[in-house]
Amino acid sequence: MAIEASALEARLRDALEATHVEVVDESHLHAGHAGARDGGGHYRAVIVSEKFDGLNRVKSQQLVYGVVDDWMGGEIHALSMKTFTPAGWAGDD
Repeated sequence: MAIEASALEARLRDALEATHVEVVDESHLHAGHAGARDGGGHYRAVIVSEKFDGLNRVKSQQLVYGVVDDWMGGEIHALSMKTFTPAGWAGDD
């Protein structure tokens, strides 16, 4: 069963000590998709964290997937994300 976007947002914020997290549940856009039929949600996230400092895009995303690993393939079918350091989010990078 899919989780509430707010639960995903809270977990990401806490685990990554994020200064900004935005999660949008896009499950309704995937009605009839295999993952939607199985109950897993489709989410889009923007995450701003110092923990991404020095990491490339792939490593940043791997860090995020590590935080939600126990939800992937169950509560979460798909998670698309944009990750930023605070400087990158502010446009200073």
